[in-house]
Amino acid sequence: MADQQSFDALMHEVCVERGWCGAVVDGRPLHVTDFLPARGTVTADQFVSWLLEAEGVDPADDRAKWESHIDALREAFVRHMGESSVDARRLVWSGC
Repeated sequence: MADQQSFDALMHEVCVERGWCGAVVDGRPLHVTDFLPARGTVTADQFVSWLLEAEGVDPADDRAKWESHIDALREAFVRHMGESSVDARRLVWSGC
């Protein structure tokens, strides 16, 4: 239960407060949760990459523009999940 609350808090921060969780990209609706694997290890950097991809953002186009966002999203992951890599089974969103 604590893991779900941690991930829900992370999703609230990145989606609601920061506006990063998904968009319609090339006519296809995407959400960061579409990229989450069922098992394995997920790193903060992977999660941030999926957030950007779900928004249709390629940080390589202008790394300086996106760097502060990337850093803040990575920090949010570590703060909420307690470490920089977690078991994917901890990343279950209640959707609220």
